[in-house]
Amino acid sequence: MAHPCRSCLLRSLRVAAEFQGSAWRRSYAKLASSSCAQGRREKPVEVEADEDVEDFAVSSGISRPLSEILKQINKKVPDTLVKSRHENGFTSKYIPWHVVNRIMNLHAPEWSGEVRSITYSADAKSVSVVYRVTLYGTDAEIFRESIGTASVDDTSYGDPVQKAEAMAFRRACARFGLGLHLYHEDLS
Repeated sequence: MAHPCRSCLLRSLRVAAEFQGSAWRRSYAKLASSSCAQGRREKPVEVEADEDVEDFAVSSGISRPLSEILKQINKKVPDTLVKSRHENGFTSKYIPWHVVNRIMNLHAPEWSGEVRSITYSADAKSVSVVYRVTLYGTDAEIFRESIGTASVDDTSYGDPVQKAEAMAFRRACARFGLGLHLYHEDLS
């Protein structure tokens, strides 16, 4: 059973960064939640982080002011995490939704996201999803919403609703500044 005490939860989560060669290695260690209630410490369980976020600086996101969270989110995403898609003769750069999710978890662990609406066009040829991302800081909480639209006929990257949701999620995070540099690169 999880211990409800917030201070115990904060103590039980430790982010460790060790420098190995030229890359950062992250491990997340979580102490057993019962250790506080029983008055003893237990050995941390180490879990290796995904290598995709290897180049991103570690930050403690729990219980921080929004300005610090936004400063981390606004940093340039390493090129190794950026993908390219070729459609209709155009090439566009994007950050996959699962990478955006990991970056949000790393720098703003107390964020939340929700689908606000799913709407099919009148001719049933496209679907639009409105997604809201909320950041919680010690001083305030803010949210951003965005919309993603996908053609019902285009199943090249999965289900159209999932594609529209992923697009809306990435765009809502971009409104906080995450990956916003990709939009500026397209203009130059």
